[in-house]
Amino acid sequence: MSELALAAYIGCAGFVMAGILGSFYQLLTGEPLKFAISVETWVKGVFSCLLCVFAGPFIIMRNAIRGRRLDQRPIGWLVASSTIAGMWSLCSGVFVLQIAFTILL
Repeated sequence: MSELALAAYIGCAGFVMAGILGSFYQLLTGEPLKFAISVETWVKGVFSCLLCVFAGPFIIMRNAIRGRRLDQRPIGWLVASSTIAGMWSLCSGVFVLQIAFTILL
């Protein structure tokens, strides 16, 4: 049971980080974050790719909830999107917590 609680904590940490990145991007630019990689310069390309990688769960869940509310997509679509976002959050949460523990300890 403790492994499940640890996985849930790590997944929540990954999703919180994704939400912070997505909200901060929207605060700075005034438009919501989406899966679009800018290729104007290589710096913008690398930055937008990293942003999509770490904010991906937030983008998926925002689009899934909007799709359910506005487009009346089936509930299975929302469940599948939530599963994908949850697994993605777990992976990015492991990375974020590893970096945090490396810096702090």
